Amino acid sequence: MSWNPSLDPDCPVGDAVDAIETVIVPRARDLGGFEVRRALPAPKRQMVGPFIFFDQMGPAEFLTGKGIDVRPHPHIGLATVTYLYKGKIHHRDSLGTDQWIEPGAVNWMVAGHGITHSERTDGEIRKKPHNLFGLQTWVALPEEAEDDTAAFEHAPKDMLPMLEGEGKQLRLILGTAYGETAPVKTYSETFYADALLEAHARLPLPDDHEDRGVYLISGSIIVAGDVFDAGQMLVFRPGDQISVQAGEEGARLMLLGGATLNGPRHIWWNFVASSKDRIDAAKEAWRAGDWAHGRFQLPPGDDAEYIPLPDR
Repeated sequence: MSWNPSLDPDCPVGDAVDAIETVIVPRARDLGGFEVRRALPAPKRQMVGPFIFFDQMGPAEFLTGKGIDVRPHPHIGLATVTYLYKGKIHHRDSLGTDQWIEPGAVNWMVAGHGITHSERTDGEIRKKPHNLFGLQTWVALPEEAEDDTAAFEHAPKDMLPMLEGEGKQLRLILGTAYGETAPVKTYSETFYADALLEAHARLPLPDDHEDRGVYLISGSIIVAGDVFDAGQMLVFRPGDQISVQAGEEGARLMLLGGATLNGPRHIWWNFVASSKDRIDAAKEAWRAGDWAHGRFQLPPGDDAEYIPLPDR
């Protein structure tokens, strides 16, 4: 039996309820000329499938000499994927990975027992104005994988399955959907896809996943006669056959979901875990700062600074 906090045995079924279970309007935060809109976790929804964190970054325009500088920081119990529409980000991690994140590609970082990474727009890119627009998501790991060794996989966009036809294009980023499988290894049933729809085009959601949601990047979509605009996440009831239809200007949306996990997750700072004890142990390891022999190391090539452990 999988765990889903919003499924109640006393809830009405059939025509008594809508197909859309939850509508999430992300909360926005200005990080100094760079807006981030967070859809997950939300008050009514901690996760959609294994997706526990969902941020829209930008769109932002940086002047010459400006950019993002996320100093080295730790993660446990999750995997991350940053998916870009515009711009590029320099990723370095404690495994020795030195990889640029570029539009359409997948950089899949599995934290497991512990990893440290940084994200910057540095080098040549800062010598002229540049744009950045994308999504960053965290996928919670199942309990049996929480203490796995950290790992990193890169898949350029031409390696990802691409489906086209009837006014729609869909790139599968993670997991399985529509008879296709993305190349990077996932740890539980997952799907994550980038869909571009022409005006009035219809897209059925995968019906072989327990939990399904869509996040609207641009344009509008119609679901069961209701219109939804950019910047909203819709979460659908399990088991229903759902199609979305693009509005007059078309739409771009992200599809996400998969199997729900066996229980909720604790989130503290950059740590995700099935128990508070795991989080407390990670906090103490980062506070100790034993980069040579401890649980966490700093990324080679970006080890001159790091983000200290927050006070709370």
